[in-house]
Amino acid sequence: MTAGTPPPSPATATPAAAPADAGEDAALALLGHDIRAALSDVIGGLRLIDPEPMDPAVRVQIERVRAAGELLARLLEEGLAAMLGETEPAQAGNVQLARLLRDVQMRWSGRARAKGLEFAISGEGDLPRVITTDRIGLERILSNVLSNAIKYTDSGRVQLAVFRDTGGELVFEVRDNGPGFSGAALAQLFQFAGRPVGTLKPGSGLGLHIAKELALRAGGDLLVRNLSDGGAAVRLILPADSFPGRAAETGGETGPETGEDAEPATLPDLTDARVLLAEDSRTNQTLIAALLERLGAEVEIAEDGVEAVNALERATFDLALIDIEMPRLSGIEVIRALRSQSGPQAATPVLAVTAYVLRANREAIYAAGADGILAKPFGGIGAFGAAITRVLNRSAPPETAVVPSGPGPEAPVLLPGHLERLVEVTGPEGSRELFARLQQDLRHVERQVVMALAEPDWAELRAQTHVLIALAGAVGAQRLQYHAETLNTAAHRRDPSGLPELSGPLLVLLDDLIHYLATNAPGGAA
Repeated sequence: MTAGTPPPSPATATPAAAPADAGEDAALALLGHDIRAALSDVIGGLRLIDPEPMDPAVRVQIERVRAAGELLARLLEEGLAAMLGETEPAQAGNVQLARLLRDVQMRWSGRARAKGLEFAISGEGDLPRVITTDRIGLERILSNVLSNAIKYTDSGRVQLAVFRDTGGELVFEVRDNGPGFSGAALAQLFQFAGRPVGTLKPGSGLGLHIAKELALRAGGDLLVRNLSDGGAAVRLILPADSFPGRAAETGGETGPETGEDAEPATLPDLTDARVLLAEDSRTNQTLIAALLERLGAEVEIAEDGVEAVNALERATFDLALIDIEMPRLSGIEVIRALRSQSGPQAATPVLAVTAYVLRANREAIYAAGADGILAKPFGGIGAFGAAITRVLNRSAPPETAVVPSGPGPEAPVLLPGHLERLVEVTGPEGSRELFARLQQDLRHVERQVVMALAEPDWAELRAQTHVLIALAGAVGAQRLQYHAETLNTAAHRRDPSGLPELSGPLLVLLDDLIHYLATNAPGGAA
């Protein structure tokens, strides 16, 4: 459909429209697959280049291309998802400020040098180590602003200064020695294609329009001014709540806690770490990402095994948490694919996350190349942090892996205070998202279990009870977790004899939990 053409009305739409759209989506998905593969080869090839014998200028250019390539890969994923209608609102996550500025330096210093310009980044005052925002959005803002500054500056210097203003907001200010903004440009600033007619430099004025929209979406603003001694300054302001106080910013020290989920005095500090979380359950994504971000990590999420392999091929991670049961490719296949890569990324520490904790399962996971196993459900941030510490230090051999025993039939229906602790971990906004997704996941599991029992469909029953083990354990529904584990075992044995007795209590407890969360979920999720 061309721009400006109205969509067909229901009366004039043809029956062939839907299949045509489906065919276009399929063609786009296939094209996206090939583009991803080619881009992965480019980034993988750059990683294999040994920078040591290179001239420093060549080394800078290689790093520039690498940083731009990884950003291009992230933009590609976002663009393809948007065209296929698979996008969700951009989610804020941890961004390591030093890592971000290092990538900006690598990408833009070479471009500035090619024009004979000096490029510098300065950090002033008390800067946060971690900020919470949409990383792709932030990179797009800085890219558009820096691109304009370098384009319009013919000699002199372009500088990115990062500081906190008097109100506590975080400021990224780009200053240049160019001609500044004309009166006509200022009058049309931030408009779509708002560049004045007759400007000698190429471009349409979209860059600042895009940057302004993204800044507002992030809760901040973009301001422009001409400098008194020539040149211009473009200032991105991010609100102070983009970098709330975190335990990880003080080296991971935490206050005292009591109870079975008490945290150790020191948790692993992941403030400089970029972590891949491969997990298909939206509930577990929300919960595990919140725990990782509480430790200071910058988290990227892959929703299935294929997405995980793509991410590991195009980017470098300091740690990967990989769920073993995922669609399209299993976690074991993902780990094998990672270990078979060339280059240093093949040694990425891997923590496998699974509800299958029998010895045979553990042996298969370690044989694939995992460094450690975290059994679902895990016992809060203390056990979570301890598992990560062992993997990063590679200090726990497979034989010493501790698998917690599951709850028994007399376990509590719901552990007291467990939901409230989840709210503390995820925060008010995160808890609303967590419990909304949890209710969706539980309803989906309920439908699928009922249909699988009718056949019985053993594979589907195994898959859904595996999900339910993790979901029930995450919220402290220990009796439901016990029945899910029991039914899961029966599904593995393909034993139909006791299905009614096993499934009856499970479905009652599952329905009760869904109803309870709908009316009592903390954080206003209902």
